[in-house]
Amino acid sequence: MNETNMTRIWNKHKQTNTPLKIKVFVAMSGGVDSSVAALLLKKQGYDLVGCYIKGWYPPGVVCGWREDRRDAMRVCAQLGIPFITVDAEKEYKKEVADYMLNEYKIGRTPNPDIMCNKSVKFGVFLKKALAMGADYIATGHYVRLKRNLKNYELAIAKDLNKDQSYFLWTLTQKQLKHCLFPLGDWLKLEVRGIAKKNGLSTAEKEESQGVCFIGEFNMEDFLKKYIKPKKGEVATAGGKIIGEHNGLAFYTIGQRHGFGFGGGEGGPYYIVEKDFKNNRLVVAEKKEEKKFNRKEVAAQNTNWISSVPEMGKKYLARIRYRQPLEECEIIKISKNSAKFVFENPQRAVTPGQSLVIYDKEEMLGGGVIVFKKKDIMQM
Repeated sequence: MNETNMTRIWNKHKQTNTPLKIKVFVAMSGGVDSSVAALLLKKQGYDLVGCYIKGWYPPGVVCGWREDRRDAMRVCAQLGIPFITVDAEKEYKKEVADYMLNEYKIGRTPNPDIMCNKSVKFGVFLKKALAMGADYIATGHYVRLKRNLKNYELAIAKDLNKDQSYFLWTLTQKQLKHCLFPLGDWLKLEVRGIAKKNGLSTAEKEESQGVCFIGEFNMEDFLKKYIKPKKGEVATAGGKIIGEHNGLAFYTIGQRHGFGFGGGEGGPYYIVEKDFKNNRLVVAEKKEEKKFNRKEVAAQNTNWISSVPEMGKKYLARIRYRQPLEECEIIKISKNSAKFVFENPQRAVTPGQSLVIYDKEEMLGGGVIVFKKKDIMQM
């Protein structure tokens, strides 16, 4: 616990003559992870409030938020802790949904979960929790929080298959000093076991998939409600026209066909480039795809959690969730951007996705992948 928080808690204790208990608002999604996070904290003696964060849900999209909220409420009843709903609809719509749409409109592929963490879970939720008297917030993320002599550090979780540090690269020292991550030192299998042993109602609940707070839905159908399709040619890397696309905004680099045409002469095809100038989607067969791999990758809107990485030093990085860590080096760095060179060329480097840097187990931070200006769709 940091000294500032401890001082505040102690002063409150002296002024009110109440038991010295640390108040934690737990983000309860209605899933097994956040349920066990709350259980572990309760057993450690924290004064808990279970919180369901209500986001924004696209019109016409079937979403199970009411069931999730009910599941979260049941667990709180089992644990004997208060339950509240935190309204983050306005913030989610502006900072996550609108951001996502704007990125797709200019031809990039955003990561809404990262923005959800930055602006909603560790943004509006943290702000509202502190305003209501919380000392900390806690979530069910699989990540480890450490404290060095000066700062907080985020490290890879014990469960390497569930590690979620990739999604938290935007967090700051100001946010982390009020955060707890109870699951960082547990395996998912162990978490399930704890839930079953303690009879939690979410013990057998399946993991949620899809976009943060919304879940699974057809992204292309959703985007077509806001982005007018602009058909164009699909061409091979050699320039042969083999089909038609519905609009560059609806496709992602690295995506395997799905264009309404087959591989034909050997396929399947993979998207390797978006030619915005000619409104053309460039594809290649697997054996040709490697020609479009990149060793140099640039990122903007960078954030470094504990310290700024050093140029010339070897680091590890990933450009998508669950990708094996790859060796890289920083060759250029400024206040808000950086350029990296990888030891091995990277497949499907995608503008809008995040490049996240690690020093052994410590997650240092990252940035949003960008190409040149010509690689942005003109509206």
